[in-house]
Amino acid sequence: MGRQKIVTKPGNSPRLNPRGRNWINLLLIGVSLVILILLFTISPLIHLLTESWWFAEVGFSQVFWLRFWGQSLSGVIVFLLCVGFWWANYRYAMFLTRYSRFQFIPPGQSPTLIHYTVNLAALVAIGVIALGVAGFNSDAWLVILKAIHSTPFNRSDPLYQQDLSFYFFQLPLYESLRNLCFSLILGALAVSTPVYVFKGSLDIGRGWQNLIIGSAKTHVMLLVAGLILLVAAGTWLDRFQILYSPNGVVFGAGYTDTHSRLLGLNIMAGLGVLLAGAIAFFAFRNGLLWISLSLGAYLLLALIFQGLIPSFEQQFSVTPNELTREKPYIEHNLDFTRHAYALDEVETIPYPVEDNLTRQDLENNEATIRNIRLWDYRPILSTYRQLQEIRLYYRFNDVDIDRYTLNGDYRQVMLSGRELAYRQVPDRAKTWVNERLKYTHGYGMVMSPVNEVTPQGLPNFLIKDIPPVSEVDIPLDQPRIYYGEETQHYIFTGMGTDEFDYPLGNDNAAYRYTGKGGVPLTSWWHRLVYALDFNNLKTLISGYFTPESRILYHREITDRVQRIAPFLTLDHDPYLVLREGRMQWVIDAYTISDRYPYSEPLYRLQRFGLNPVQRPGMMRGFNYIRNSVKVLVDAYDGTVQFFVVDQQDPVLATYRQIFPDLFLSPTEIPDDLRSHFRYPLDLFFMQAQMYLAYHMTNPEVFYNQEDLWRFPIQQYEGKEEVMQPYYLIMRLPDSDREEFLLILPFTPGNRDNMIAWMATRCDGEKYGSSVLYEFPKQELVYGPRQIEARIDQDPVISPQLTLWSQEGSRVIRGDLFIIPIEQSLLYVEPVFLRSEQGGLPELKRVIVVFGEKIVMAETLEQALDAVFGATQVSTPAPTPTDSTLDPTLARQALETYQQAQEALRNGNWAEYGRLHSELEQLLFRLNQ
Repeated sequence: MGRQKIVTKPGNSPRLNPRGRNWINLLLIGVSLVILILLFTISPLIHLLTESWWFAEVGFSQVFWLRFWGQSLSGVIVFLLCVGFWWANYRYAMFLTRYSRFQFIPPGQSPTLIHYTVNLAALVAIGVIALGVAGFNSDAWLVILKAIHSTPFNRSDPLYQQDLSFYFFQLPLYESLRNLCFSLILGALAVSTPVYVFKGSLDIGRGWQNLIIGSAKTHVMLLVAGLILLVAAGTWLDRFQILYSPNGVVFGAGYTDTHSRLLGLNIMAGLGVLLAGAIAFFAFRNGLLWISLSLGAYLLLALIFQGLIPSFEQQFSVTPNELTREKPYIEHNLDFTRHAYALDEVETIPYPVEDNLTRQDLENNEATIRNIRLWDYRPILSTYRQLQEIRLYYRFNDVDIDRYTLNGDYRQVMLSGRELAYRQVPDRAKTWVNERLKYTHGYGMVMSPVNEVTPQGLPNFLIKDIPPVSEVDIPLDQPRIYYGEETQHYIFTGMGTDEFDYPLGNDNAAYRYTGKGGVPLTSWWHRLVYALDFNNLKTLISGYFTPESRILYHREITDRVQRIAPFLTLDHDPYLVLREGRMQWVIDAYTISDRYPYSEPLYRLQRFGLNPVQRPGMMRGFNYIRNSVKVLVDAYDGTVQFFVVDQQDPVLATYRQIFPDLFLSPTEIPDDLRSHFRYPLDLFFMQAQMYLAYHMTNPEVFYNQEDLWRFPIQQYEGKEEVMQPYYLIMRLPDSDREEFLLILPFTPGNRDNMIAWMATRCDGEKYGSSVLYEFPKQELVYGPRQIEARIDQDPVISPQLTLWSQEGSRVIRGDLFIIPIEQSLLYVEPVFLRSEQGGLPELKRVIVVFGEKIVMAETLEQALDAVFGATQVSTPAPTPTDSTLDPTLARQALETYQQAQEALRNGNWAEYGRLHSELEQLLFRLNQ
């Protein structure tokens, strides 16, 4: 026994008997499987190793290993649980049918080999499916930890009186457990049923009552009873899901949900338990009659209690009395939605528009006037690129708006980093050495005030050129950008050849990286691992490597941050900050969820007739959001810091308990960094969209949609578009100093006049606080579209713009800015000209509208002088021979005006344009 027998025949060599061949075949199959597993796992293991080195380099090893062990344990436990449970059910089914053969196997085949093959195939199938289920549940560790470390909201839902933390942290755990158990039993049925089918225990030819009999029936029916029990558990959990019901007049549980649907769920959950018990009981009896009757009765009752009764109540009780029935639930929706989006923190203040602004008022608000933004981010980005990209491999990705104290003045500026865009390098220069060793970083930045223009109509650069030339008292000691928005390829530093630094005349300046970013390549082993991970043999064989070599990867800043904290949602628009002589990126990070009861998701605004406006990269599908974290990424060495800015957010508080070494407290934020924090434009825009409907707090007004608002419409390049929020330095009516604000006006839902404007503070202790200034509803306050129409109808401005458009130039009317000053509104719109050939936008005119006055001038100062009179300056008293009005200039102005009107009547636009410009200059001279 146990020895392998050798069978010989005369004239033949010894050979193995069939049992020996079976073992060899199984051994070969096993070896092949091991090789396949190694081939499939070697690449992930290598990548895991390089990722661990990267996390160590950025200082977040604790985060990496917690996630690694959490995912590994979750995956392994689920995998073993699935394999063990499914294999046990499979073996039990094989045991029950051990005396039956597989019906698809012809007689004469070795039953031993068949059993080995079938068992091996079943084990492989079970393993593969279990891997999929384990991968799907690999994040179960985070669900468990969030449930363990849940932070109370100190706010309960009105139906079940559960703290909201239950819906954010505990309920997802219960649902995950229910889904996992459902997968286990469903998988057990999937591996057991084929055994009974192929061995004849399940045979439709015996009639439906005897479809399955004996022990096989008991096994299958017990599994079915388990499924029914899980369905009952799911029905019980569905009681909480009615708080997210989209079927009523508002999002969340309505009258029908809390009465007939909730009653039906309770009844069906109880009946599900009874049905599971009945199926388990009848599993040990012959026939399927009673089991079939029980299932049929359950489905019939489900149709009645979860379909017919709720529909009947909705149709005949709720709909005829909808406002009365739904009023409490509308109140819940208003209350919870406003809290979920922090709309309940908006302070509303009446703003009577008086239109009595004077020159003295402008002088009292000099900082506001000095920081009116004339440059639109779209034309200035084109101008930056054409004037300051210097070389084709440099690129300004976008333009950021911020504020700085420059030479003692608090100024609003626009700035952009000059990044290296390797994809723009000529194809003939795209070699491995250039891509990985030479073209490693961008260089410098540009900065210009939002309101200053050169005589040529171009930005007045405060920082420009390569190497950077600065006109302000903010140093830029380290102008190199190794980490940015365009840095999407990995590089090596500390190599045997210098990096390209910046163009220097006919030559290039060289540089060697001295920062702490990157993983040190201290050994041949490190190079081998990275060569395998990045699938590039040159990393291993290149002779440029030295003991000081480092590899810098994951350099694109949003990707870099997302790898460290994937549970945070990042704003689509990082912005550049210049501090301590270095360039650093600030990224706003959000905690979002779709688990807030009664809170309206953003996308559902369409049911109010409002089309949600999507900014690039803006999130959807959530109904709770907080900007709780600001992330700082150094552009030179890639250092990442997560600063907490909202300690009241329970979601972030839970993450802080799970990852105690990840976040820095608000007290650790440097003051010079805090001064550059700005309220995120994306968040403000999302809140403003919700506010279009949810500024109404009266349930009856909300139900009737009596006071829906919308965003203003403005013109840009001849097309109408929704006005975007804009940053502005100004002094609020109830403030004693200027501050950095984010502003957006509103118009009524069916008219173009302005109804209110909202401002959110970005400075100091009041950061994030929002104020809504509401105009009197009985007064007409011009909205942007009406102002645009007035400009189009102006007999002086409109022909001039038309004339410019016909002379080989394209007129770009920039963003219309509404500037609240004192109790008045000032409208300012820049006008750009762009040649059809050159494409360099130049700021040529500024339109100012105040009250009934509309003026277009070369500069903002001239336009304001034309509207409000010239600035009062101290001048010597006039002598008796002085005249307060030059009669010659007045006569010339009158004659020029008459000639211009004649040219206008004759349709001579060129002559009209020339005379209009001449008249403009004469009037300015007279005004002075």
